[in-house]
Amino acid sequence: MLKISSLARKAVAILSCSLSLSVAAHASAQAFEPVNDFGANPGALTASIYTPATNPGSALVVLLHGCVQDGIELADNSGLTGLAQEKQFAVLVPQQSFDNNVKRCFNWFSAQDTQADSGEMLSLKNIITQAQVSTGTKRVYLVGLSAGGAMASAALVNYPDLFSAGAVIAGLPYPCADNLTKAISCMKKGPAESTEELVSFVRKLHPEQAQWPTLSIWTGTTDAVVHPQNAHSLAAQWVQLSGVETAPRVEQLTDYRVSRWVDTNSQELVSLIEIHNMGHGIAVDPTIAHGGIEGDFLLKAPISTVGEIIRSWGL
Repeated sequence: MLKISSLARKAVAILSCSLSLSVAAHASAQAFEPVNDFGANPGALTASIYTPATNPGSALVVLLHGCVQDGIELADNSGLTGLAQEKQFAVLVPQQSFDNNVKRCFNWFSAQDTQADSGEMLSLKNIITQAQVSTGTKRVYLVGLSAGGAMASAALVNYPDLFSAGAVIAGLPYPCADNLTKAISCMKKGPAESTEELVSFVRKLHPEQAQWPTLSIWTGTTDAVVHPQNAHSLAAQWVQLSGVETAPRVEQLTDYRVSRWVDTNSQELVSLIEIHNMGHGIAVDPTIAHGGIEGDFLLKAPISTVGEIIRSWGL
């Protein structure tokens, strides 16, 4: 019998694992189809959608990628695509282009792209509503990372009735900036506006709005790209909008801290997850199924951001 050395066995295992990941990624990419004919597109965005084979109308999760990223790759590598295939919910991935932004960022600091029914914001609205029609779902959930997180903040403010819940990861509150200089300052220091000013801006847009989407906010405590103060400011803004009057329930774990604000029925309205010693990106846990894989802005942690978000939404 031919004997294989332990080194050779490791090489075979690594090769097999790499091949499996490659095949899975290819199969996942094939699962997404382009979204066409979604109406006015002043932001010149494109989009792709994964629609489950059974019960396509159960829920729609919209993912807004960060700078330089491909949205489908982020869905795959964060674990979102695998979870969607297992749990049978739809995933919609709007995509920014290098033509619109040299770093492929959503233009979250441009007033014409973040105001309701204008620029990229109108494109996103039309893409989402078309996906609702095609899937037949009424439940829409929004996830955004970094620049996509800042854009998610703006979308949740502009169209609160469109979304059941949102998650902002390494992002910023809206409004935080309307030009590049303010954007850099906000990223490095947090918003110049007070919580009261952030809330007042939103209430002027929606003076009759009584109910807001629940919001999950994620940050790394050592994020040097988007200062963690942004997460705290966003949480404070959303707590006031949601009408929470009590202090948060805080759970301190070894590697992260969770603060939860609940209503009088103990329903969680806002949560803030701070991962200790983590930089800029989304947390992945490669040791669990669909926990994500490590890579650029996909940071190994003892918790999977996407997995926890999907679980908290009951999908």
